[in-house]
Amino acid sequence: MERTLLDEIKPFYVMDVLERAKAMERDGIDVVHLEVGEPDFDMPGPVKQAAIRAMDQGHTHYTHSLGMIELREAIAADYDKRYGVTVDPEHIVVTNGTSPAIFLTFAALLEHGDEVIVSDPHYACYPNFIRLAGGMPRLVPTLEEDGFQFRASAIRGAMNDRTRAVFLNSPSNPVGTLMPPERMKNVAELGLPIVSDEIYHGLVYGGQRDHTVLEFTKNCFVLNGFSKLYAMTGLRLGYLIAPEIHKRDLQKLCQNLFISPNSVSQWAGIAALTQCEEDVERMKAVYDERRRYMVARLREIGFTIAVEPFGAFYVFANARKFGADSYSLAFDILENAHVGVTPGTDFGQGGEGFIRFSYANSLENIERGLDRVERYLKTV
Repeated sequence: MERTLLDEIKPFYVMDVLERAKAMERDGIDVVHLEVGEPDFDMPGPVKQAAIRAMDQGHTHYTHSLGMIELREAIAADYDKRYGVTVDPEHIVVTNGTSPAIFLTFAALLEHGDEVIVSDPHYACYPNFIRLAGGMPRLVPTLEEDGFQFRASAIRGAMNDRTRAVFLNSPSNPVGTLMPPERMKNVAELGLPIVSDEIYHGLVYGGQRDHTVLEFTKNCFVLNGFSKLYAMTGLRLGYLIAPEIHKRDLQKLCQNLFISPNSVSQWAGIAALTQCEEDVERMKAVYDERRRYMVARLREIGFTIAVEPFGAFYVFANARKFGADSYSLAFDILENAHVGVTPGTDFGQGGEGFIRFSYANSLENIERGLDRVERYLKTV
């Protein structure tokens, strides 16, 4: 039987883990969830109030296909405040979550057979978006001692006449590391369009600072949203900052595929950007406490963490001491220790032998979960 495009789309293994964990819970088994990358906080009060107010005032109709100008102006002001970069609100496309923004980017950028350079390991869904847009991911290995962040020399060595972009992610999922600004600058100087996933921006700890690729080039597509920093996953609100040359193509895609973003969520997004600084700082302080505990505890158990993660809410731990097959190891931990974790193979061949732990759960649950993991691993 002839292979189809969907045959090239691989499963999202963390969902296999989560679905099995949910089945176990239905059978009465207590499972500690350290697999899912979703904030455990409720959305901030001003966000809730803005959403309710929008519905009460009848803001429940289609908006501009690129998103409300009020929200696009607030996003531009936020990038100016955080990074000192000027963004034209007319170059911002508001989307129903950041995933549609990724698809729109590659639909506008790629022709059939074009290549996008992607780090290995990487967020599991990146290659799938590229393939759905007719392109091919060109996976470039990164080094554990670099926190799995790109070196410009590795990108240069992978470039060819079909290369159309390089995909960056800092802070990174699954690793939680940040790309140093000088390295980001070096990548920008290669001259390729850069697709920069900045969804974890703001979730940075230990005195570190995140940098947007817009500080180094305008030849870029910046992906961001509200799910992670503002704990707004269910409101499905993201955005794309794109070069002017692509605006009309992106607008046509939005009009045909989505009509417009969710109106109520957009009003909530304005509140998030303008009224929730204290809420964000509170959540970040809690995440940082969990991060420091998890890194230390995993090292005590016997996992290796070559570069301490200072961003997002993940720890990508070398688990080869306990088994080379991360998929089997993750399910062994789930079935025997009743703790959900993500196999590193979900994130590419370069992630094999690693396990991703999420600290988007309470410190109490993290402690319980890691105690269970330690007890189980002592028996194997």
